[in-house]
Amino acid sequence: MFQDITIEELLKKRARGEITTIDVRSPSEYRNATIPGSMNIPLFNDEERAEVGTLYKQVGTEQAKTRGLEIASAKLPDFIAKFQQIEGPKAVFCWRGGMRSKTTATVLSLMGVQTYRLAGGVRAYRQWIVEELGQLQLNTPAFVLNGHTGNGKTLMLEKLQREGYPVIDLEGMAGHRGSVFGGIGLQVNNQKAFDSLLIERLNEIGQAPYILFEAESRRIGKVEVPAFLLDKKEQGVHLWVELPMAERVRHIMEDYRPAEHKEECLSAFERIKAHIHQPIGVQIEEALHGDQYEQAIALLLEYYYDPKYQYSADKMKDTQRVIIQAGNVNEAVGKIKEYLASVPNTVQS
Repeated sequence: MFQDITIEELLKKRARGEITTIDVRSPSEYRNATIPGSMNIPLFNDEERAEVGTLYKQVGTEQAKTRGLEIASAKLPDFIAKFQQIEGPKAVFCWRGGMRSKTTATVLSLMGVQTYRLAGGVRAYRQWIVEELGQLQLNTPAFVLNGHTGNGKTLMLEKLQREGYPVIDLEGMAGHRGSVFGGIGLQVNNQKAFDSLLIERLNEIGQAPYILFEAESRRIGKVEVPAFLLDKKEQGVHLWVELPMAERVRHIMEDYRPAEHKEECLSAFERIKAHIHQPIGVQIEEALHGDQYEQAIALLLEYYYDPKYQYSADKMKDTQRVIIQAGNVNEAVGKIKEYLASVPNTVQS
């Protein structure tokens, strides 16, 4: 028979590489929010889940269970085979640790597949996340990557994280770049997914001597940045990166691929057009319609984004800001690493 496992026990086993977590909810539920790093092997697809749910609400529990059994029975051989292909112990979960995970764990156990069921399911995991965020205190210093739009700050953070630096990629966790154009071409995350990824990353960093993240507003796309990180941003040392305009335009072209997302770009521009004085706004709109994306980007940077960033920079204390001037991203990363190495008590994690 299968065993129930608490969220604390599950996370400890995962950290030691002793268990694989598998979400047996429908694909849309999995996309909405799951335990980071979990696989999705759904017992019901979205349509089947909707059918069983409708029976449960409109007809009754027994009828819903009967129909669910009919659906699951027809796909059991293939369903079980997917689990058998995964080596080692497994833990399955659904929303509340209810029928779907119980059915899955029971059948797998009967087939000799070592299985745990997460007690309380995703709901218990979400409660744990909220509690963790509510009591979290960061006592380590913060270095905040800042600078004008298009400087490749996210790319710099990705490079530093791959080298083992204690980076927190807030935009990556949000699935959004932070501006009105920020969601273009991305799968935007909700608050539940963001919070889960944030806690997971903070646990990975552990007792790092400092943290490194990008200067962000309170909101990034659909999510809200926790107050403790916003406080760290205000208290931290800001590494202000300056790259040539041509490099910035190139980064934005590569990152946003406006030719592939023309209508989304035009729609986003409509939301800020009123805040750009004429005739510049007209020039930008004409450039976007005419596929002159480099020209549109350069004008947006010069007349909209740069003044906003400069306003923030002017309010910052000189002692809080370190200027990083570079010709490209790789050069900037090298200078950031040199600076971090020069600061006492900041040994690379």
